[in-house]
Amino acid sequence: MTRRLELTPGGPTGRRTLAEEAAAELHELILSGELPSGTALRLEELAKRLDMSQMPIREGLRRMQALGLVEIVPHKGAWVRELSMEDLKDTHQTRLALESLAVRAAATRFAEPDAALAKTALAEHVRLSKVGDNIASRQAHTEFHFAIYRAGGSRWLPRAIEPVWQNSERYRFGSRQTKARIEQTRREHQAILDACIAHDEAGAEAALREHLEGAMQRITETMERRYQKN
Repeated sequence: MTRRLELTPGGPTGRRTLAEEAAAELHELILSGELPSGTALRLEELAKRLDMSQMPIREGLRRMQALGLVEIVPHKGAWVRELSMEDLKDTHQTRLALESLAVRAAATRFAEPDAALAKTALAEHVRLSKVGDNIASRQAHTEFHFAIYRAGGSRWLPRAIEPVWQNSERYRFGSRQTKARIEQTRREHQAILDACIAHDEAGAEAALREHLEGAMQRITETMERRYQKN
């Protein structure tokens, strides 16, 4: 079983408290777009929707705030953070800076156990993408990247990356997983992994940047089409 990220809802044992269950449900509703950006998050409505009391819902919202997915203002309420081109660019630039540091650090000390974890996650990501299991595929994709970032040995870099990573996941709406796209993404991931295995710091960073820039271009084009329709 792959290890979940520290801030991601749910624990490595698979057993959840009610608060963790609420956080997991809210997390998926936001990332899937069922709770779109700007949606007001009212405790009473969410409690009915998730069939639980308001107390775990309140804690779940706090956890989503920690991930940067929800805004909470005392005495005003909570809502899903807005999507915008400005926020997308800010998120992208922050990811480039942090993940470049992380992948270079990983390349300097990448070991066989790190490679094994990353290879397993990558294979799962490809398999799940092909069968259209978007939720599990997204988790495998996350595990691939963070298996690499954790290999760098930093206590703080993976933690610093996760909030912007989670925010960037909200911008993946409407992405079509064609066979060509799945294969292109696989090649990009494989290039990052190969460079880390070869202890090639510059190559790992270059492969990562190419991967992130390609994703940024596709997401930007999708957002521009949405704005044109509106």
